[in-house]
Amino acid sequence: MNATRKQLVFGRVLHFLADPGEADAADSYEYFPDGALWIVAGRIAAAGTRAAVEASIAPAERATAEIIDYGDQLILPGLVDTHCHYPQSAVIASFGRQLLDWLNDYTFPAETAFADPEVAARTADYFLDRLLAHGTTTAAVFSTVHAGSVDAFMAGAEKRRLRMLTGKVMMDCHAPPALCDTVADAERDCLALIERWHGKGRLRYCVTPRFAPTSTAAQLSLAGELYQSKPDLHVQSHLAENLDEIAWVKSLFPEARDYLDVYDRHGLLGPHSIYGHCIHLSPAEAARMAETGTAAAFCPTSNLFLGSGFFNHAAAVDAGIRVGLATDVGGGTSFSMLRTLDEAYKVSQVHRRPLPPLRAWFLATLGGAGALYLDEFIGNFAVGKEADFIVLNPRATPELDFRLEKTDELAATLFALMILGDERCVTATHVLGERVSAAAD
Repeated sequence: MNATRKQLVFGRVLHFLADPGEADAADSYEYFPDGALWIVAGRIAAAGTRAAVEASIAPAERATAEIIDYGDQLILPGLVDTHCHYPQSAVIASFGRQLLDWLNDYTFPAETAFADPEVAARTADYFLDRLLAHGTTTAAVFSTVHAGSVDAFMAGAEKRRLRMLTGKVMMDCHAPPALCDTVADAERDCLALIERWHGKGRLRYCVTPRFAPTSTAAQLSLAGELYQSKPDLHVQSHLAENLDEIAWVKSLFPEARDYLDVYDRHGLLGPHSIYGHCIHLSPAEAARMAETGTAAAFCPTSNLFLGSGFFNHAAAVDAGIRVGLATDVGGGTSFSMLRTLDEAYKVSQVHRRPLPPLRAWFLATLGGAGALYLDEFIGNFAVGKEADFIVLNPRATPELDFRLEKTDELAATLFALMILGDERCVTATHVLGERVSAAAD
């Protein structure tokens, strides 16, 4: 990043300081209808009203700055996808199965192809470019059992200067032989990948046992040891997505109190850990997740597509669990976090706790950053944070334009965007201040 680069960006600036809850807490967000961001060397130097930000800049500095004016379009922090599978990009929109059939019929055959480094590199580039086109700048991503799939993803993310997490899938049983490793293989590959990529640029390594049924107790223990070996390593896996899956886990690990306890016994809960789905949690599991700081990834499009169930976001937050939003590509149905918010709202209605628009956009930005324990770097426009942001056009389609013809109220605009919006609303995506994707791309 050019250490002398300065940018002054104008637009309707919105970011969150905390969860707005169900009552839209006034101190949880800042909204500047005539707002500005002052960015120096890829980091936020000031955010606020246009007048206040401009007054804080010395004339000599402004004279050398790049000026970008987005008019009345919305500027928000880059979106955060807390659980997705880049190797499944080519099987998105495959005819429905439930979870375990989906794995056998679509996921495992697709992932087998990633033994070929060219397949991995091509898919990683496609996946990363689609994320950026949809306004997602950070994600927790599953690779495959092949170490080369991690190399391909990390290289693509490093080239784009993205803050990303991924890890080699650990899977030594109950999977096709071509996708199974061993405890020794997993240890060798993970240690080498951690050495190669963890902390390089904006990248973090994520210890990634696929889910409890596809790892032996010995491999889960290794995963726990790896996770505990460095304070800033991450863990990702799956939890309580499907009732048949839960019954299978119970038969494989009869000594465990519940599904979560399988991971707990192997040291896989705590800060920097996140589990996808978490639909069918018992009260004891929810309490233990909250106690340990273990986060949940809410994947509404995938949960609906595979018929897995309805995650209770409000109840999880009430229990003290960190929650982020996720597309789960390819069990999910879109790379778009806007479309995912649409489905999250519908799922919340099932529980009679409808997701308010301010809380929804918190979930997609600062909430997701917090679920991944990356909120010291990203998630809002606090001074010093990395300047990843998106620009949204609330009038991008005739339907939105007609809906918002008679209102400019913030909550109404945000709600219309999450129900009617999609990637057509993403005017531009910026990474460390630099525009990397635009609507015409």
